[in-house]
Amino acid sequence: MAYLVNPGDECHVFGKPAVSLSYVNLGRKNLDAIAVTETVFQQIEFGYAANRFGLGTLPMDIRDATVSQTNPTGIDIEQSDVWLHHFNIRALLVKENTCFGGIALPAITAGVHFKYNDGIGDINQKLGGALSDIGYRDANSQDYTLTATKTFSKAFGRPLIATAGLRLSEAANLGYLGFGGSYRASFEGNLVYLLRDRLALAYEIRQKTSPYGEIAGLIGDEDTWQALDIVLLLNEHMHTTLAAAWVPVGTLANTDENGGWFLQLKHEF
Repeated sequence: MAYLVNPGDECHVFGKPAVSLSYVNLGRKNLDAIAVTETVFQQIEFGYAANRFGLGTLPMDIRDATVSQTNPTGIDIEQSDVWLHHFNIRALLVKENTCFGGIALPAITAGVHFKYNDGIGDINQKLGGALSDIGYRDANSQDYTLTATKTFSKAFGRPLIATAGLRLSEAANLGYLGFGGSYRASFEGNLVYLLRDRLALAYEIRQKTSPYGEIAGLIGDEDTWQALDIVLLLNEHMHTTLAAAWVPVGTLANTDENGGWFLQLKHEF
């Protein structure tokens, strides 16, 4: 969303930090993440996230695909996961309900997201540059985002929060498979409906634009990611939330993962 995390008030430079723990089961792959976020001057948000992506059956499929007379056991990439590090900066450009030409504008936020993949470069080297042959260029890059969010207080009697955003990125599968050499634009957004004061339903979508070609049986074309979420506010002050989601992500490297699920626990101090 375009809303900054815990922006605080005008009497304080620092808002209170937020911490989240996430787990995503993607069938034969999985993802763990921990994130920390801090907002200053009610305008600038800083964040860091460490993400471990479990490669599942990909290492074994690579070994099977690279068996030859000179290498009867195939190539062992010697890794079962990669780590993706995010360093994020977002700035609030427009406060929600700022009037322009008689229109109450949504909140609008711009962001720069620095990403570094610890592992994909070594895998590419062990494969003799096979990823470079289909578009891989680097283990680090930056995403650029522009996000707008608007809350409608009385949609069928309850609050509805709508978000739409634009992302420019070189990332392959968000960066878990590295980065290509040119930026592509994609859409992302969500709808959140508060069924009760402490219970919400959400739908999320993130368009994917693969910067890579394909390697049969190992690297497939990317599919748009979607999620259906249920969010529970665990206390009356809304400082702690628990979210669960069903996440059909489609092709993910060497497999199709359409029955994934997601859990996240987040606390705002």
